[in-house]
Order: sequence, then structure tokens, then C-alpha cells
Amino acid sequence: MPVTAPTPQPPVLCIQGLCKTYGSGPSAVHALRDVDLEVHSGEFLVLLGASGSGKSTLLNILGGLDRPSSGEVRFLDHVLSGASDEALTRYRREHVGFVFQFYNLIPSLTVQENVALVTDIATAPMPVDEALEMVALTPRRDHFPSQLSGGEQQRVAIARAVVKRPQLLLCDEPTGALDYATGKLVLEVIARINTELGTTAIVITHNAAIAAMADRVIRLSDGRVASVEVPPQRLTPAQLSW
Repeated sequence: MPVTAPTPQPPVLCIQGLCKTYGSGPSAVHALRDVDLEVHSGEFLVLLGASGSGKSTLLNILGGLDRPSSGEVRFLDHVLSGASDEALTRYRREHVGFVFQFYNLIPSLTVQENVALVTDIATAPMPVDEALEMVALTPRRDHFPSQLSGGEQQRVAIARAVVKRPQLLLCDEPTGALDYATGKLVLEVIARINTELGTTAIVITHNAAIAAMADRVIRLSDGRVASVEVPPQRLTPAQLSW
């Protein structure tokens, strides 16, 4: 009997004709212009582009933090464009983990408490200690942010993002405030979460070298998708240099 090919999985995210404009008239800023993009389950995507190219605007819309001016954004069978504030809040809580350049930890809470805070709004969180083990911070669980290095604080932020088992991990310049060696440690954590948990990861970076660890690289320019590239071989963070 002939073998039937498996049915391709639908994209996790489907973006069509996405536009975002700030202001109006001659002073209007067109942050995104007719962006079309599909993102598949378990994919590691890197967004590259100069400052002002639209990277953060796109990430914020995909994360439900901002709304498009026009076009459609779908997460599985949920239409995010035009969704109510309540629906977007539920989407962020149930499906999205965020990691930003600056860690946004609560100074008066320990590492364990900063991560545990998120489990109160998650539907099926992983144990906090499991999340801390994934980012190699179990020995630091009772320390406060002021007692941690920058890289350790960023790993706490990653643990906080993944403890609720998000389907999407959205990272905006996660190594931007870190030195070379520490940045590579943080990238190793993100890569591990993508590989071991199957979490779809989208990473914004100005560092073109990081693109080599992606499944696909999306280059933005002037609010448009300038190119889509597939690296010939996906490298590990340890293999990167810049």
C-alpha cells in the first residue's frame, strides 16, 4: 500500500497584510507595511533589522501587547486583530511568555518568588523548581535580584516566562545588556527551551551572528519583510562567535 504523507501542521501564527501606523497626516510613522508571515510550531525564528525597522512593533503585536492598524493576525484559531482587551489579556496569560532586554524583576522578591508570581495566573504551570532547574538557577532560588549578575537576572526572567508553559516565547534583545560570554549562556537557555519543550521561539536581535542558531531568519527593513533566509546549518550557541 502507498504510504500517505503526513498532513502539514497549520501555522501557529499567521500574519496577513499587517500594517501599523502611529499618528496621522504628514507626520505619520509607518512602523509596519503589509507584512505577510507564517510561524510554525516549535520553530526558532530570528528577526533582524536596523533600529526602526519594525521588529519590536511586530513582536508586540504578535504578543498581544499592541494592535495593528490593519491586516490580520491569527494564533491557531484565534483572531488577534480586532480582539477585545479581555481576549488579548487571556491570550497573553495562556499562550505567551515574554523576555525583554531589561529584566523587570521585583526587587523585594526572591528568585523563587519572582517566578512563582506568574503561576497564579497560569492554567497549568510547571513546578517553579523545574523552571529554575531549566535555567540552572536552583542554587540561587532564595537570592534577591540585587544579589545576582545581569545574566542570572535574565535567566530568572526566562524562567518566569516559561513556568506557565507558553506556546510562544517572545524575546526582544534578550542579550542586549549582557557581555559576550553571558549572552551565550542566555541563548543556550532559550535554545534548550525551544528544543526540549517544543516552544516556538521568536527572538529580536541586532546581532546578525545569532541568526545562525535559527530555523529561519526574517530581515525587516522600513517596516517590510526584506528577506526570509534559512541558515544552511543550525548552530548551537556555543558555536556562535561575534
